[in-house]
Amino acid sequence: SKSPSPRQYMPVRYFIMKSSNFQNIDISQQKGIWSTTPSNERKLNGAFWESVVYLIFSVQGSGHFQGFARMGSSIGCEKSQDWGSDGFGGVFKVEWIRKESIPFQFAHHLLNPWNDNKKVQ
Repeated sequence: SKSPSPRQYMPVRYFIMKSSNFQNIDISQQKGIWSTTPSNERKLNGAFWESVVYLIFSVQGSGHFQGFARMGSSIGCEKSQDWGSDGFGGVFKVEWIRKESIPFQFAHHLLNPWNDNKKVQ
């Protein structure tokens, strides 16, 4: 029998990742990678080492979530030219679980206690 993964019993954390365009989401879904701004890297890396991290993706102004993925690696120093912007930090692996456009209205019952109980979107 296979022994359980050590990450299986870790706490779970969720982050909403906003993209400026749909092209970045498509690249992520095709290549299984993501990159974020350097200001987000420390928070995501810390969460990755202490918990299982799920990333919920949304394109700014779309009014929808585009799907969700599990963070598959810590963020390294290697950058990707795929995004065509100097504002991004290192690349990390993501494992897409669901790729689907879901309107924010379907999640309006979810409130974020760490953001003044505002709706999750």
